Amino acid sequence: MLQSLHVKNLALIDEAEVDFGRGLNILSGETGAGKSIIIGSINLALGGKIQKEMLREAADGGEAEPALVELIFTVEDERVRAKLEQLGVEPEDDEVILSRRIAGGRGAAKVNAQSVPASRVKEIAAVLIDIHGQHEHQSLLSKKKHLEILDDYAGEALAPKKKELGQIYRSYRKLAEELQKADVDPGERTRELSFLQYEIDELENAALTEGEDEELESDFRKFSNGKRIIEAVSGAYNSTGGDMGSATELVGGALRELSGVSAYDSQIEQLEQELLEIDNLLNDFNRELAGYIGEMEFDDETFYQVEKRLDEVNRLKAKYGSTIPEVLDALEQKKQRAAQLMDYDRYLEELKERVRKEETKLNRVSLAVSKIRKEAAEKLTKAVTEALKDLNFLEVRFQMQFGRLGDYTANGFDDAEFLISTNPGEPLKPLGKVASGGELSRIMLAVKTVLADADEVGTLIFDEIDSGISGRTAQMVSEKMNILGQSHQIICITHLPQIAAMADAHYLIEKSVMGRSTVSTIRRLKEEESVDELSRMLGGVEITETVQKSAKEMKALAKKKKNV
Repeated sequence: MLQSLHVKNLALIDEAEVDFGRGLNILSGETGAGKSIIIGSINLALGGKIQKEMLREAADGGEAEPALVELIFTVEDERVRAKLEQLGVEPEDDEVILSRRIAGGRGAAKVNAQSVPASRVKEIAAVLIDIHGQHEHQSLLSKKKHLEILDDYAGEALAPKKKELGQIYRSYRKLAEELQKADVDPGERTRELSFLQYEIDELENAALTEGEDEELESDFRKFSNGKRIIEAVSGAYNSTGGDMGSATELVGGALRELSGVSAYDSQIEQLEQELLEIDNLLNDFNRELAGYIGEMEFDDETFYQVEKRLDEVNRLKAKYGSTIPEVLDALEQKKQRAAQLMDYDRYLEELKERVRKEETKLNRVSLAVSKIRKEAAEKLTKAVTEALKDLNFLEVRFQMQFGRLGDYTANGFDDAEFLISTNPGEPLKPLGKVASGGELSRIMLAVKTVLADADEVGTLIFDEIDSGISGRTAQMVSEKMNILGQSHQIICITHLPQIAAMADAHYLIEKSVMGRSTVSTIRRLKEEESVDELSRMLGGVEITETVQKSAKEMKALAKKKKNV
């Protein structure tokens, strides 16, 4: 569950820290008080896009202070812990801390103080929390979303087959594209074969060997700097192995001096041995240096041949690949393609057969995926129907219709769509042709409820799930939220007193003027303060005794309902 939220320097919030509780957490407040900022800040911490309007500007026109959002989750479910560990996250003291610091319009995300990309945070967040935004219910108008919901519900039963399906589809598409490109007329094949043969001859005549380019570049550098090398090596030899004043002569003289007195002092004898080692090393060095000088060849003809070969190698690398192994690989591919063109009918028939076999595999796995989906769809639609009845769809029928796409996709061939009938005698129709905005909100709540029961995600956030509903329907939605809150942590922004009355913890978001700035704050309400907030939600501008009485009665009824 989401244990706490810490926000600093974001939009209208100077600094706020909220500790959330188990069950149903309600956030309410006047329009414009900053409720959207709370959800926006959570989205930011979960790797969401940085919205420019949420960033603060410095009062003096300079650079604003960095914004910070931090979420602390408590992990109690072993299944959730296992999923986190698969993502490389180890809860510390049963906690996972997600944070995001935003400075200069750029964000830096961390998980348990370790920097990670925002995309990685999204993967981790998907295990911990699910957010239903204000307009997400509109996504139910898209058939693509329907299939996503079904696949989420099918979960582990479907995942291995979908992975296999994706792999086979990619292989099938690659072969199908090769077959499509292979359909060329004889004249085009003749021209391609002629050009291939030219390239093959060019590469084979070059007779490249791996590592040749590196050796040539080394030789080229040596020849290009031949004069400097000769001067440097000769100078080094004269300094160390020459006659008058060389290092060898000086060390030899020093050694003779020490050897004359080493018999009188053991310490001098040790120094003599050390100097003898230096003398031996210096002599060895001089012999190697003399050998190098004797073998030096910097003639112009050899340099010309090295330069010419290096130019040829680099030309072929620029044309066929950035490295010699890549060039040699290109040669093999061209040979294979030439062989195909020389025996084209056989190649084409073999390619068609490979496509047929891959399509057969693709169809088999697509059928298996479709079967799993249809079995899951029966359970899903039955569960959603029951949830919809709890949300005042009394005579509802909710089903999923399956069709078949004209071609295969990485997701199979299913063309699935939710159908609904909300009144007796009415035929099942697509959601977009039947449901109003308020009905879509309730349908999405029902779907989220069913998915939450099937999943291990512990925290659900609903941003104004009450859009377009009121009266008895609002009461039933509140009861559904209460039931959902018994097995999950729910954080809900609402304008409806019926839902707010069910709160296990009620938070008020307020906007006020401090000095010359407008700031938003959030605080948890006590019992009597919660009743006052319900009165405001019921009565609007004028809160009468009757409104206060209604608020108290609503709170009492909610308590009674929660204790049932």
